[in-house]
Amino acid sequence: MPKSRTKLAAVLPRSSTPRLALSIPEFCEAHGISEGFFHKLMKQGAGPRVMKVGRRTLITSEAAAEWRAKLQAATVVERKAQPAPGLEPDEVIPLSRAQRMPEGRQ
Repeated sequence: MPKSRTKLAAVLPRSSTPRLALSIPEFCEAHGISEGFFHKLMKQGAGPRVMKVGRRTLITSEAAAEWRAKLQAATVVERKAQPAPGLEPDEVIPLSRAQRMPEGRQ
């Protein structure tokens, strides 16, 4: 049986009450990323908003949804920057880092 509460919570049966916040391991599992990549994103300022509850770090469902929306918007912008069929790659002007980053994250 795991010793930490976070890992213990992952093996206990879930109640029917909807989860309003996820721990870092739960968030990473739900989004298919490693915890190392999560911490790398946080260090770069590109991760979701987090909140501290005692010693625990949690990500609310709203913060996770905002993070996914920002990633999706950034992906759409980058796809628009790719050349259309029949265009040469040098005919597309790539976006600068400042243009790709959401407001407040520069």
